[in-house]
Amino acid sequence: MFGRIRSTLSSIAQNWVMTQQVYRLLPLEVAGIALAAGVIVFVPIYLWLNMLTAIILAIPVALLAATFWFSRRAMKAAYKQIEGKPGAAAAVIESWRGGNWLVTPAVAVNKSQDVVSRVVGKPGVILVSEGPSNRVVPLLATERKKTARWLPDVPIYDMQVGTDEGQITLDKLQRAMNKLPRNLRGGEITEVRRRLDALGNAANAMPVPKGPMPTSARQIRRQR
Repeated sequence: MFGRIRSTLSSIAQNWVMTQQVYRLLPLEVAGIALAAGVIVFVPIYLWLNMLTAIILAIPVALLAATFWFSRRAMKAAYKQIEGKPGAAAAVIESWRGGNWLVTPAVAVNKSQDVVSRVVGKPGVILVSEGPSNRVVPLLATERKKTARWLPDVPIYDMQVGTDEGQITLDKLQRAMNKLPRNLRGGEITEVRRRLDALGNAANAMPVPKGPMPTSARQIRRQR
């Protein structure tokens, strides 16, 4: 039991250090959120009931608010640490839970290390690019044509991950993919993936980064 507590505290400490490297004012932010949430709960209960009840209810609410804010900041900091690295989008998608996304990293790579990864899910096939828009457009077009030849009846979507205008940042990628329509069922997803396996990929040429994102994401979920 004590070993588990020690491991949890160590994970929290590591995430705190990592997050504060990105958000320098993290202690003030967390303290401010906790104070604001505590006051919002404390004042009305104190006026309507009594001080003891107000304190008992305000403290856990303040801690919950602070923990929620820290977890959000930690997740965004983890995204920022791997943003721009080849294969970062594939690593992020693979770290998600409950989305039933089947990821094949780096099905297309160019000399500039721009990457296109293939994701199969309920919407169909999603081609996720990483790199400047002017360079990834030809990559996406080529991969889309290749995929369409094998799956002429399956919807294919393009998503550009990056910081250029019109592109999707890593922290907004999950929301964007979840907004896609649901076109396939479970068995159909497996069949699509099986047929696409024959296409092969360039994964050996461009491995998915083993940076902080997947590990941090799982640690944050355990803490929450």
